[in-house]
Amino acid sequence: MTLKIAFIGLGVMGYPMAGYLARAGHEVTVFNRTTERAQHWVAEHDGKAAPTPAAAAGDSEFVFCCVGNDDDLRTVTLGQDGAFGTMQPGSVFVDHTTTSAEVARELRAEAKRRDFSFIDAPVSGGQAGAESGQLTVMIGGDEEDVVRAAPLIDCYAKMQARLGEAGSGQLAKMVNQICIAGLVQGLAEALNFAERAGLDAQAVVDVISKGAAQSWQMDNRASTMIDGEFDFGFAVEWMRKDLGYVLGEARRNGAHLPVTALVDQFYSEVQALGGNRWDTSSLIVPLRKMQKT
Repeated sequence: MTLKIAFIGLGVMGYPMAGYLARAGHEVTVFNRTTERAQHWVAEHDGKAAPTPAAAAGDSEFVFCCVGNDDDLRTVTLGQDGAFGTMQPGSVFVDHTTTSAEVARELRAEAKRRDFSFIDAPVSGGQAGAESGQLTVMIGGDEEDVVRAAPLIDCYAKMQARLGEAGSGQLAKMVNQICIAGLVQGLAEALNFAERAGLDAQAVVDVISKGAAQSWQMDNRASTMIDGEFDFGFAVEWMRKDLGYVLGEARRNGAHLPVTALVDQFYSEVQALGGNRWDTSSLIVPLRKMQKT
């Protein structure tokens, strides 16, 4: 069945995700703050571009969104020309932005008041996962709404799961980011140790990656960390944004996150070195700088 779909936000994640929906045969209308990027998407996928989120959402049965943060999400939903102003009763808003759980609950309540649905559905897998259609999606929202959206999310996901009511998807994404932060710092320290010890770091990784130390980060980032390549992947500034949500939620729920808080400080050191847009694996850079001094 061909559905009318809007997709708001065509960044490194949203652009290919919207493309998968179009290739599945749906009528996709896109909105992006940078008009040129939206026009490029239309030329590639034969969809339509709208001048505002409201115009994109007006006659859509599903509205997907992947923007930057809480403020960006509020702007494209509740702001002037926001999507919530034109969404039809019975339609579904699927938010793939990584945000706070608080804003997810806020927007779910507002959507319900306006007689349509909202689910929070942050993703993991990075740009590569979005481009290959292999994302993992963590979802919060009413079960009926999640079931309705599932076939569309399947267009670009290898795994999706409902974790509970509104905000649960964002909380699960926070768990994901806590795990990643600790793993990347551990990998950075391990590689720096190997180099300081005079070992061939790549040879060591080739061996230990076949044992208990193996992880996605090791498989996909160890070699580039060794080579000092960080101009790709998930940017440090976005990880710090995510960890800000994590640490804020931990203050509310009483969780003790000493390692996560420490890694967040290490990322601030990377930013001080000019690495705002470096990949998150750049945690090894301050360690190497300490080695030289």
